[in-house]
Amino acid sequence: MKKVITYGTYDLLHVGHINLLRRARELGDYLIVVLSTDEFNSIKNKKAYHSYEDRKIILEAIKYVDEVLPEYTWEQKIQDVVDNDVNVFVMGNDWEGKFDFLKEYCEVVYLPRTEGISTTKIKGDLHK
Repeated sequence: MKKVITYGTYDLLHVGHINLLRRARELGDYLIVVLSTDEFNSIKNKKAYHSYEDRKIILEAIKYVDEVLPEYTWEQKIQDVVDNDVNVFVMGNDWEGKFDFLKEYCEVVYLPRTEGISTTKIKGDLHK
């Protein structure tokens, strides 16, 4: 079985998120999404509208997602890859090169973002 892993906050779910999850799942047989906890988002100076628990329930309902795990720190990625026998690490291409250190453990793929949509844009549009 070929396992794929990706990371994110996945707040205010939109088509860009779905596109990333679908394309990530197409790279293997099993998709693990590691979801930033509320505490980790606080460390990153990010504020999610939905709680970790609600974001986890939403992700688990998506047909491309096989498993959702918590993200507590930036440093846990190597351990997550090793512990879960991951073959492919996937992130959006806005992170290009940032996770190349994982190439020692698995294939690293940066997927293009969906043009014209982001959680930041949605939040900005709602404030207009």
